[in-house]
Amino acid sequence: MSIMEKLTSFEADWIDVAFIKIGVFAATLLFAKLWEPILSLEWYWYLLILVAVAIRLCVTYYKWIRSTILGK
Repeated sequence: MSIMEKLTSFEADWIDVAFIKIGVFAATLLFAKLWEPILSLEWYWYLLILVAVAIRLCVTYYKWIRSTILGK
């Protein structure tokens, strides 16, 4: 199995999907905040939410890469 096949066969559980949705929502609010100041929170709160959600996704993906591609 090639690396591309392994990368495309990654299956996220429901928590990962929920964090992806929250991350996209937070990124959307961040872009809306930076583009037109119509939202009530400061922009760094949206960035903080985005980073906090992305950390778990990156850790999960890194563990999956190590277990499947690197064979550890």
